[in-house]
Amino acid sequence: MKFRRQKTEDEGINLTPLIDVVFLLLIFFMVSTTFTKETHLSVDLPEAVGEQSSELPKQIEILINSDGSYSVNGLALVNNKVATLKSALEKTAEGDNQLPLVITADAKTPHQAVVQAMDVAGQLGFARLSITTRQPEPEKD
Repeated sequence: MKFRRQKTEDEGINLTPLIDVVFLLLIFFMVSTTFTKETHLSVDLPEAVGEQSSELPKQIEILINSDGSYSVNGLALVNNKVATLKSALEKTAEGDNQLPLVITADAKTPHQAVVQAMDVAGQLGFARLSITTRQPEPEKD
């Protein structure tokens, strides 16, 4: 006796409930997540404690006043422009960008002025850059 085989239908996985669950989870996480934008940072700058370094034979010092005006090795610049600072550093260094460069800035100096001085030093190829600090004052009881 010969039996006929029944045609088997390809059984597949129904993905519709899975997609529904994924969309519900997506909506749940989007609604329950809070997006906050932090616009302020609390920065506590460290104090420098240690021995004062010995004077190097020749170095270039950029002094930045509280109003953002520059002076290079004690000579005040005519304006606060980047090009003026760059030409003053080139003239003072005389092509030797291996000299140590020291940036001394007032505590109330705008951050932009210090960043500009560091940027100009980087553009001219100065690699030995340092920033001066002061010793912390002892706490009074």
